[in-house]
Amino acid sequence: MGKKKNKKPRELPEALGLPTGGVETHAHLDMEPFAEDLDAVLDRAEACGVARIGQVFLGPEAYEKGRGLFESRPGVFFLLGVHPHDAKGWTDETLSAMRAAFASDSRLKAVGEAGLDYYYDYSPRDVQRRVFAAQLQLACEVDRPMVVHSRDALDETFEVLEAEGFKDRPLLWHCFGGDTAFARRVLDNGWMISIPGAVTWKKMDELREAVEMIPMDRLVLETDCPFLAPDPWRGKRNEPAFIGFTARAVAEAKGLPLEEIWRVTAENATRFFRLDEE
Repeated sequence: MGKKKNKKPRELPEALGLPTGGVETHAHLDMEPFAEDLDAVLDRAEACGVARIGQVFLGPEAYEKGRGLFESRPGVFFLLGVHPHDAKGWTDETLSAMRAAFASDSRLKAVGEAGLDYYYDYSPRDVQRRVFAAQLQLACEVDRPMVVHSRDALDETFEVLEAEGFKDRPLLWHCFGGDTAFARRVLDNGWMISIPGAVTWKKMDELREAVEMIPMDRLVLETDCPFLAPDPWRGKRNEPAFIGFTARAVAEAKGLPLEEIWRVTAENATRFFRLDEE
């Protein structure tokens, strides 16, 4: 019998040696995969240089249930939005609850993620569009930036944004996975782009080409954890500590030092989400 090959151990995020100050803009830490070890996950992120994390609550109920998890973690800021998958459950009470939350909680820094998802179609498309538009209007009303989810609905997403007059308003395109033409369309509207761990995957050359041309002042980083873990942890639970691998892939695509990407994307996120304001 042949000898078993020894598997190469996965690289640890601590090995990247990144300084404190990084910002992870999009995490779902209230989801079940983190129920048993949330404190350890947050401690590990801090040890890997992540100073701030954007925790995304998918709806008012999730916000009310989960915000207390982060009471002792001032580096965690909040986003609140109704995902297109859940648009069918939207009511006037949903809007009222969101409006009240933004009025009372300074940790809520953005509306989102919200948008259109025609890949799964868990909610009727006309309902998705109506709920997306309502949240765009809410973002204007409460003076918060917008974080957009769009899957297999690119043209329709732009149509809603255009109809709501969102050109040059503060908007972040969450989990960007497109090519240079797609990136240019986002940039021409004055919006920011968030790069996920998929940029590390072998077959994502078009995404890396897009990253190369996106101006430095329009880039931020995200994990979208527990989903979309970057290499070398692809297929495992994603977590904020892994964002350093995404930063490294962005640095390689742009031909810049990793530390510069780490610093500038953090500055961009701090400015976009107004993280220094209480």
